[in-house]
Amino acid sequence: MTTQHPSKQLPADEEPFRKLQPVEPFSLFSARDIELFQAGQHDRLYEKFGSHGLTYEGKHGTYFAVWAPNAAFVSVIGDFNGWNIYSHTLFPRWDKSGIWEGFIPGVKEQQLYKYFIRSNSGEELRKGDPFANSWELRPQTASITSKLEYKWKDAAWMKKRGEKNSLKSPISVYEVHLGSWRRPDPDDHERFYTYRDMAAMLVPYVKEMGFTHVEFMPVAEHPFDGSWGYQLTGFFAPTSRYGTPQEFAALVDAFHHAGIAVILDWVPSHFPYDDHGLYRFDGSHCYEYADMRKGFHPDWNSYVFNYGRNEVRSFLLSNALFWLDRFHIDGLRVDAVASMIHLDYSRKPGSWEPNVHGGAENLEAISFLKEMNARIYERFPDVQTIAEESTSFYGVSRPVFLGGLGFGMKWMMGWMNDTLDYFKKDPLYRKWYHNQITFSMMYAFSENFMLPLSHDEVVHGKSPMIYKMPGDDWQKFANLRLLYSYMFTHPGTKLLFMGDEFGDTKEWNFKSELGWQLLQHPTHSRLRDFVKALNQLYTSEKALFSQQFDPAGFEWIHLADQENSILVYARKGAEGEVILVALNMTPIPREEYPIGIPWGEPFREILNSDAPEWHGSGVVNMGLLHPVPGRFGRPFDIILRLPPLGAVVLRMEPAKPKKGRK
Repeated sequence: MTTQHPSKQLPADEEPFRKLQPVEPFSLFSARDIELFQAGQHDRLYEKFGSHGLTYEGKHGTYFAVWAPNAAFVSVIGDFNGWNIYSHTLFPRWDKSGIWEGFIPGVKEQQLYKYFIRSNSGEELRKGDPFANSWELRPQTASITSKLEYKWKDAAWMKKRGEKNSLKSPISVYEVHLGSWRRPDPDDHERFYTYRDMAAMLVPYVKEMGFTHVEFMPVAEHPFDGSWGYQLTGFFAPTSRYGTPQEFAALVDAFHHAGIAVILDWVPSHFPYDDHGLYRFDGSHCYEYADMRKGFHPDWNSYVFNYGRNEVRSFLLSNALFWLDRFHIDGLRVDAVASMIHLDYSRKPGSWEPNVHGGAENLEAISFLKEMNARIYERFPDVQTIAEESTSFYGVSRPVFLGGLGFGMKWMMGWMNDTLDYFKKDPLYRKWYHNQITFSMMYAFSENFMLPLSHDEVVHGKSPMIYKMPGDDWQKFANLRLLYSYMFTHPGTKLLFMGDEFGDTKEWNFKSELGWQLLQHPTHSRLRDFVKALNQLYTSEKALFSQQFDPAGFEWIHLADQENSILVYARKGAEGEVILVALNMTPIPREEYPIGIPWGEPFREILNSDAPEWHGSGVVNMGLLHPVPGRFGRPFDIILRLPPLGAVVLRMEPAKPKKGRK
């Protein structure tokens, strides 16, 4: 692709006003653009950098602009000029911004190109366009001139999505890796369904399951399938594996028409060292920290953005806003925030450099995240940002003006770790770990938490969800239904990885597809039906979401029966709604189990994980359950049947006032 050939004659579409040079001096940048770019404040660089088709002096062509401050020479090479490195040389701007630009007549859409860069040291590099909207299908690495024109049909959704994304609304997320949800041939990892196919298959499935949101694992262009999309080279381009940018936009549009919000997994933490990518872009450490104590990720063998360089901050800020602006994305889940804000993340003593105050916080990354969130919520107040942050760092989901990072939500990693560790234990021994399953409520309202059971929990030998559960086959499914019941009634929003909803029996493999054949077995199909019922419960009962980030929305009711591993708590809505949840963590059913409650109103069972329709044993509570005088220090008792390894969910049914006579 980089072989030099004689320059080819460009086609003449129109008669220009004068004979144009191979590259004409032209710019889309204003003085204000340069000022904002160099101040780290520009959030629309995608309108300036990259390739942009336009007409100049009567001649159609393409304007190119690239940032390469350490370059001595930059040219555009591509299939339009036989990859000739000397025929189309860009002009350096006079303002010392490090931007090279120019208009090339005759370059049309869908043409391959790269930048040839000769650094000040003499090193020669051939780089893809950091702002390209389309790339060749890997393993090819050229950028493609393209437009992002798409006629959106989701105006009604965009007008009302603020309500769907509200922290006082139910948010249940289905996490998806587009390449491995389904495949045309499960044994052929080179074939994919397209964005168009996904619109036909995935959209109705997510809607049928009752999820309110879908989250795509990274879809920006990446060279290596095994990175799952987390090591990017094309930050402004939906991956060509599944189709065109317009087809990706149509997929988002289809979800919006189905009433489902789309969250994108966004990766501002690191990037790989592929020759055509950002690493040493102009022969210098352009995008990454030069000091490898800050600039290299030992966990992922990748490089860290220099959050202290204003031009890099503008790049990342523009990238976050790009997906929200051009693709109507409804939220960004920001990957690896802990690695961004901690200088000592996964680094041994002596292998990291403290900040100016002697601490381990990356002050530049913290400053960037605050600026990013403030800008996002300023321009798109009806979206959400969600942090994957695994430490106890203060205020991740608190407003910037209160000293927080400004995210809308934070993944509750502590809940996930404690919960999975507890459920892996034999029920016989769970009484010794009672505090482990209750501890999350000690900090549940310190942040706006999302409860994640993500892809990370079903790979690298961690086993699929169903095989984390102890016991025989029946007990495994009962335990998993119990875990999901606990998850969907615990304060916080929810995220479930694809395949977990039906109990896939193999670890997730990005080269294949989910084990859909398992749905022919009642155990798996009924587990999926149960998850659908949990989504229906969560999205319809205000007590489960209207105060999901407020301590007023939760109350422990029965916590002391550690011996029998029984938990009872209440979820309360802003308008007085009450949901009572009783969990029996052992396989021993409890008949006529009394629970002291403060309410005298009757309750009705609205969900039971042990019901026969979910493949349970049928220990359920029928009819209206009336409280009786209390015997254990509470005004009232309610007498329940607690199923083995089961969850009972009850709704308070206030007595209707009697109608008076006229």
